[in-house]
Parts: sequence; structure tokens; C-alpha cells
Amino acid sequence: MADFITQGRTRAQESSSAIERMYITMRHLFNRGFYKPMGVSGDTLREALLILRPEIYGSVAEEKVELNGLLYVIDRLPIGIEECRYINLTSDEGYKNSHFKPIVPPKRRRNCYRIDEEQMNIEITRGRSEIYDILTHLTFLFIESHKIMNRVVINEEGNVTRDWEKLEKAVLSKEELTKAEREVALTHTANILGRTFEEVRSIYESFSCAENKERFLHIIYWLGKLAIEESIEDKKRIVTFSPVLRERLGHHIHGDIWSNTIKKKLEELNLLERPIHIISANMHSVMNALYAPIALKVELKNKSTFDLYESLSENKNDKLRAKVEKLALQKGMTYIDDQSGANINVQVFDTSKYTDGEYENLITDREDDDKPVIIVMDYAFGEQAYETMDELLKPYVNAKGVKSHVNVKSVSIMGKAGILEGGKGDIMIPTAHVFEGTADNYPFKNQLRKKDLEGHGIDIYDGAMITVLGTSLQNRDILKFFHDSTWNVIGLEMEGAHYQKAIQSASRLRGSISPKVKVRYAYYASDNPLETGSTLASGGLGTTGVKPTYLITEKIIEQIFKER
Repeated sequence: MADFITQGRTRAQESSSAIERMYITMRHLFNRGFYKPMGVSGDTLREALLILRPEIYGSVAEEKVELNGLLYVIDRLPIGIEECRYINLTSDEGYKNSHFKPIVPPKRRRNCYRIDEEQMNIEITRGRSEIYDILTHLTFLFIESHKIMNRVVINEEGNVTRDWEKLEKAVLSKEELTKAEREVALTHTANILGRTFEEVRSIYESFSCAENKERFLHIIYWLGKLAIEESIEDKKRIVTFSPVLRERLGHHIHGDIWSNTIKKKLEELNLLERPIHIISANMHSVMNALYAPIALKVELKNKSTFDLYESLSENKNDKLRAKVEKLALQKGMTYIDDQSGANINVQVFDTSKYTDGEYENLITDREDDDKPVIIVMDYAFGEQAYETMDELLKPYVNAKGVKSHVNVKSVSIMGKAGILEGGKGDIMIPTAHVFEGTADNYPFKNQLRKKDLEGHGIDIYDGAMITVLGTSLQNRDILKFFHDSTWNVIGLEMEGAHYQKAIQSASRLRGSISPKVKVRYAYYASDNPLETGSTLASGGLGTTGVKPTYLITEKIIEQIFKER
């Protein structure tokens, strides 16, 4: 028994040390300005990732190519990156005003630009967490590319297997592949990847996109091709960091512009003096909870409100969503489309114009000047949460130099997180945030309590939550340690400690906002990384996330409207 405990602890310590090494290395490489991911300079990152074997990257440490992990990474990197030998991380340096067309990855809001056949520029506007995220994904991608190369190169001269030749022929063909030709190509690809034909065929569709139906074959071919050229012809792939990015990082440039735009808009709308409630959430749940029951009275007749929210979350129901948005804009909502580079859009709700809604009766007895103003900000990313919240809570200095404190009454954070006990769709109510890799902890009085959300058929958990440096680096051993230790950790996410650090410094040290500011945190589970087949790489939530999202949203709105 003692041996087992020691072994478990040692593995968790090893993993924790590997994460620390990765972050130190990434900072060093960033300061240096460039590195070769598959060269000597990339050794530490590769070794640490292989020691770590994060759950999200599946079989990264095995010989066979990891397919679910590859899909997860490809969804977060720009289309065409597998073809590029040069990857340049830049600041916002004016590319949006050029002929270059922005490429936005499906699962990450960031602008990328294909400069030429060999170079991809990725714009970093969300701080260090974004750099860590990209470098980790690139390390995984290049490890996988060398696995492909090792399986197809026969000798030192660079001769390749027949499977590779057949895949190359299919990818470079100008004609659209027939079903038979595609299945032949997938057979050869399965051999190259060390996977079964069934495994390859079942994931093939997930990679397809409008621009390229055969994208899966394309990605495997180009990853392998660049790895072969790197190995045989010594054409190394290089990641560079632009001088402007290195100079600007950590200066809150985007957060400052972003927050001033919001405060300026509040001033224009005469809302700056009103009680303000900030919510970090998606761009639909608060709007739908307030306005969907009014805008869609007819559609609601034979449905529950949760059925209605589920319909609104389906891609095919654009018209229903447009109807809700149109009414919201007429009855107090202002939309701020972010131009600062922070990639965080904002909605401002003036509840004095909110009439006929189901929450209206909670504020009818209040004067218009005393009715809440709700600011909904889209999700921040990792450390960016500190930058944006820190700037938003600072006093506003207008064009005439007049300084005014923002009357922030509450800050509510809702979002997705990994759960360590329970499953997808369950709800977590944190009592504290603990910052991974440190003993920094942020206990707080959460206005949302377990009993507020019980009784709706969803399991609710409360306890401490870990704010991790990157969700893609967590492995079973670390998570198990968090779960079983006296920290009483129920889940993991990337922003909580950063938000709380900003709120605490603004309310308790700097006096920017009232020390009586109320905080609410609630997360619904997007995955359980301790359960095999339940990691983020296993796919999205579908409609499982709808009920917990709106349950949390409704409770937050209810508390805001009742607050005096």
C-alpha cells in the first residue's frame, strides 16, 4: 500500500515538475525570440510533454498516431498550418488592414494570416496563456508529424513506403476523389498511422471543412512531408516571436483599450452612475434568459423555457435567434463589437428599458436611476482574465479629464470547467480558487450556493477549484492528486484565480470599487478528465450544456434583480 501511495505521489510530482519545466522553457524561448521545435532548442518541451502524457493528447507517447488529440489541436490552430515551415507569433501589427485574409480557427478566437506558402502568422492579443496554448499544441503536432515520418521513411536516402506514395497521389490529385478512391487512400493512411481502417474512417468526417473535404488526408500528408524534409534535407521548422510582441506582452495594451471603450459607451448612454453588475459568460445566455420568453411567446406555447433555450442553441434556428436579438436591441441591450484585439465582445443591458419580462416584477418598485445595468463580457482566456477585469474595475477618466469610479455592485463568472467528480453537464460551485503550481489561494464568499441550484435533476458539487496554467497539460496523475488531496478540489478551469485576483485588489487594496462587492462563480462540466473517453478531446457537449448554462444564468439574473 505504501509503495502504491509513493508511486502515485511520485508520478504526480513528476508531472507537476514537467509542467513547470514546460512553462519555464516557453518563457525562455519567448525571450530568446525563436526556436526549432524538433531541434535541440525544442528538446525540453518535447521531453516534458512526453513525460506528462496529458489526457487530452491521448496516445502521444505511443508509436501510433493520436487521432482525437490531433482533431482537438487542429480545431484550435489555423487552417493550413500543417503546410507551414515558419510559424511567426506576432502582436496586433496591422495585418487586418492589409490584403491578407484573416484565418480564425474554429475553436479559438484569434486572427491568423497565411503570409506565403511557407509562413503562418498567428496574432497574440490575449497574453501569455495564449502563447503557452499555441506552443503546447505545436509541440504535440510536430511530435505526431515525426511519428508519421518514422513509419514511412525506409532508409537514410529518404525512400518511402508504398502506402506513403499512394497517399501522396490521392492528396495531390486535382480530381475530386470517388468513394472508392477515398477508401483506398484511407486504407493506406490507416497503415501509416498504425490505426485500424474503422478508426480512420470514423474520424475522417470530423476533419472535413467546406474548403477541403479531404482535409484529414491533407493534414496527414503535409505533417509527414515536412517531417521528412526536416529529417532528410535538414529543412527545420522554426517558430519565431516578433520583436513587437516581445516588447508589448504584459502591458495590458488591449485590455486598456477594451475597458475604455465600454466605459465610454456607458457614459454616452448615461449609465455610468447606475448600479453595475458584470457577468463573464457567453453572448447568448443572458440575452436569451431576459428576452426569449417575450420575443418567442408563440413558440413557447407548448414548450418549457429550457426546451426553448435548447432550440435557440441549435445551428439551424438562426431566425429565432435573430428575433430575440432584435427585441433585445429595442428594449435596452447595446452590443459592443470588440475592435481592441482583446477578442472579447460585450453586451450592455439597461434594465430600465426591460419591460414585460419575467424578472421585471423584481425591479418595478425601483426608480429608473436605481435599476441595474448588466455588462456581459465574453469569455477571457487564461491570464487575460486578470488584464481585462483589472482594467474594467479601474476608475474612468473621460475626455475632459474627469475621473469617476464605476459603481460595480457584483461580478459573476460562469463558464465551462473540467470536473473531477461527476460527469458532463454537472454544476460546480467554487468556494475558493487555488492557482496551480503555487500555494496562492483565493477563498471568497460565493453568493451562489449549492442549495440555490438543487432540485433540477442536475448534480451540484461545491469545493475548491484549481486554476490551471493550461487545460491541455493536465494528466490523470495530477488530477487524481488534486481530487484526493486535502485541497478538496472539485474541478479545474483557467480563469478563476485571475478574475478573483483583480476583484480583490480593486475592492480591498486600490479602492477602485466597494469592498462590499458581491461575487458569484459557477461552472458547468464540459468534461471529466479523470474518466477515459470523457476528456475535451472526446467531443463537445451537444445540448447537455444547455440546461446547466441557463440554470446558472437564471439564478445570477434573479440575484442581481433582487439586490438592493
